[in-house]
Amino acid sequence: MTTPMTGTREDWLSARLALLEEEKELTRRSDEIAEHRRQLPWVKISKQYQLQTDQGTVPLSALFRGRSQLLVYHFMFGTDYTAGCPSCSSIADGFNGIFVHLENHDVAFWAVSRGPLAKLQQFKKRMGWSFDWASSAESDFNHDFNVWFTPKEQINGGIEYNYRREPPMPEPLSGKTVQQWELKGSEGPVAQIASMTGTDVATYTRDRPGVSAFAMRDGEIYHTYSSYARGLDGLWGMYQWLDRAPLGRNEEGVWWRHHDRYGV
Repeated sequence: MTTPMTGTREDWLSARLALLEEEKELTRRSDEIAEHRRQLPWVKISKQYQLQTDQGTVPLSALFRGRSQLLVYHFMFGTDYTAGCPSCSSIADGFNGIFVHLENHDVAFWAVSRGPLAKLQQFKKRMGWSFDWASSAESDFNHDFNVWFTPKEQINGGIEYNYRREPPMPEPLSGKTVQQWELKGSEGPVAQIASMTGTDVATYTRDRPGVSAFAMRDGEIYHTYSSYARGLDGLWGMYQWLDRAPLGRNEEGVWWRHHDRYGV
């Protein structure tokens, strides 16, 4: 850990004003990038996805619930998981408190996972969440949006995640870290996180996190945006706060847990 520099209030104010100019430039650049996101071409969705929800099996269009926009968080909870990914769960702790504001601004919000609906419902109850969560276990939704891959793709180098093709992983992965699998800035012990979901590394990493945006116009659905991996950093509220703490992220390995497992 770097030893902090000390100084007078005048020293601090001078350095803070210099930093403020950098922060303002970052804000302006962020606004520009947000505009570029909105300028991406819309791609019409032709496949009829069916998702399992608390209200029964519904088409993707039902997730809009009368709104013109839909945001989907691709939550890592595979069919063989016994608990949700702890990283996704930390992100969900944040959006659980704000989705109501989105839904009152013409934006529907859902989490979608491959896990069976009963498992999702049980874990949602355990975590005390209230956002809507759908299962895509009976559809190609997760595969088509590049957040789930088959064992064959994993072994043969057929995984294309975050707009990059990953190398093949032919040997058993249990207990190992995964090449190029970044966990918020570090190639952390993925096996440790996999164990929190009740799986091994190979099984755990066939599911991936992401966010996708959709629009409804004249009864047709369009895909407008998707982001993955560290593209989700800005949505992970925990890190936005840590980046403003005196010691920053200050990480050594995987320290976060499901929120009901701290101290256990």
